[in-house]
Amino acid sequence: MPPVETPPAPPTAPCLSIIVIMLNEASSIHARLAALAPLRDQGCELIVVDGGSRDDSVEQALPLADQLLVTSAGRAHQLNVGAMQANADYLLFLHADTQLPDDALIAIERGLSRHGWGRFDVRIDGCSRWLSLIGMMINLRSRLTGIATGDQAIFMTHDWWKEVGGFPEQPLMEDIEISRCLKRLGAPACLSVQVVTDGRRWEQHGVFTTIWLMWRLRWRYWRGTDPAQLAREYRDVR
Repeated sequence: MPPVETPPAPPTAPCLSIIVIMLNEASSIHARLAALAPLRDQGCELIVVDGGSRDDSVEQALPLADQLLVTSAGRAHQLNVGAMQANADYLLFLHADTQLPDDALIAIERGLSRHGWGRFDVRIDGCSRWLSLIGMMINLRSRLTGIATGDQAIFMTHDWWKEVGGFPEQPLMEDIEISRCLKRLGAPACLSVQVVTDGRRWEQHGVFTTIWLMWRLRWRYWRGTDPAQLAREYRDVR
């Protein structure tokens, strides 16, 4: 009787899909993605979505990603393209200039055991002494309002991402709007564990100038101003 061949075991689904978006990040993307290698070793999937970089970001990122996708620019669009290709039940949306803590996977799994979505506290890295205070205020505001920003590394179940229809594909405030939608399903897990984001945009244009700009844009968004108009003003100022 011929030996019976054992069929190969089905591939194990990743425990978390990390979706990193980038645009012209060649100077730093290799180091940023290399820092995520321990999470890949723990069973996480790393999906990098490029928005049409004109430098060699794609070449730098390709060896360090499980999937590398190239699409048109736009944070919301890039995040949704990555989520559509994700294989895990849990999704983490990460900006290329944000660094996760060592225990990020444990923190996310604990958060999603009780909530359908959540975010980290954020610390802004830079020279200005005001950046630590700004980070504290962002975290406090987020706890009081239940609204998260992209710099806080938003995470959610794949099912909740589908339930709200993904990120609204608008040119600005997509993180604010998806937070509003997710809040209707349930309160966020507000993790005290910190991610670290690059403070270059704050320092390049001036800390107080950037604060005033963001407050003004947020206020007008809450008042119903078209996100496309706000995005044009944001680009002009920057």
